[in-house]
Amino acid sequence: MTHEKQATNVLLTRRRKVRPRPYRDPTHPNLKFVVGYREAGRRRRKFFETKEQAKSFADFKNKEREQNGIEAAEFPSSWRVMAHEAMEALQPFGKNIRDAAAHYLAFLKATARSCSAEQLVKEMVKAKKADGLSKRHVDDLESRLSYFSAKFDGKPVAAISSAEIDDWLRELPVAPSTRNHYRSVTIQAYNFAIGRGYAVDNPAAATAKVKESDGTIGILSVTQTARLLESTGPELLPYVAIGLFAGLRSSEIDRLDWSNINFESGLIKVEAMKGTRKNTRRRRFVRLQPNLREWLRPLQQLKGPVTPQENFRELFDAAREAAGITEWPTNALRHSFGSYHLAHFNDVNALALEMGNSPEMIFNHYRELVQPKDAERFWKITPARRSRKIISLTR
Repeated sequence: MTHEKQATNVLLTRRRKVRPRPYRDPTHPNLKFVVGYREAGRRRRKFFETKEQAKSFADFKNKEREQNGIEAAEFPSSWRVMAHEAMEALQPFGKNIRDAAAHYLAFLKATARSCSAEQLVKEMVKAKKADGLSKRHVDDLESRLSYFSAKFDGKPVAAISSAEIDDWLRELPVAPSTRNHYRSVTIQAYNFAIGRGYAVDNPAAATAKVKESDGTIGILSVTQTARLLESTGPELLPYVAIGLFAGLRSSEIDRLDWSNINFESGLIKVEAMKGTRKNTRRRRFVRLQPNLREWLRPLQQLKGPVTPQENFRELFDAAREAAGITEWPTNALRHSFGSYHLAHFNDVNALALEMGNSPEMIFNHYRELVQPKDAERFWKITPARRSRKIISLTR
């Protein structure tokens, strides 16, 4: 006899067996006997007209208790079937009903204390500002996540599924690399939500990542470059011009101060960055090309940030759209600089020093992307050669 059976028999001896008892009720004179028993932890009664019927039912209940134990007798059959089905469904995953209940309870609790997408974005932006992230980085984060909060306005973030986020990402009218950027910041937002107890998992991480290009460098054509510069307002123009004609990384332009641009020596000093990237750990100098000097001179300041501190994303998107550039290549400004520089000056080592990369990387990525005649046109793009609007800016 098993330990479970022995325990069941002990319980049965301690509890009285189910027996029929006389029953009288003037409103139901035909019911003469009643049987009291327990089921699913509750006391229940069943009424009968004859003693034989009541005794038969009592014997059935007592036999059920002997076979299955008191706990089984008090557990409804529908619950037992449900538990069996649940166990079969969980078995392939190595989980049991307790695991499933714990997971679902955590989800219910997170949903109950969750917040809206709009509130999540506000709290995350505030936290990133407190962490000391650059203003442009925070503005970019807030701008991209504003589309997320607008799409799922009023819905708790814990209740948003991976399928819903995936559908939203696919609906965005952007290039593959940009869509992956939106996906990345949404994943960051959910990691923040998990940390604050607003969600138990990260549905954005389960969404599809778009396959980008096969590694080919994407650059702007000479015409696109000229149109972009012509469409860019004076507040953003230094950022775009430095990216195109000096090849600084976006993070480097973000930190660049006007005091680092020396018009007398003709050099831009790029300070070392504190981080894990090997290529940004050392200070370097980038030559101030003649056409870049012309773009920057009218806007020159003694000191202060080169990058706009307010509404960077809105200004950049407006300039890009005004220039008619619908597909924006990844790192288009820096990659355009590298490609046109190598084709025009034919000096891999000099370009490697200016870009802060190895000569091998420069040779492998930027060689033969641009024709020499196009490169010559690129380095002749100046304010005076474009339009009256920019000529007046030069004056």
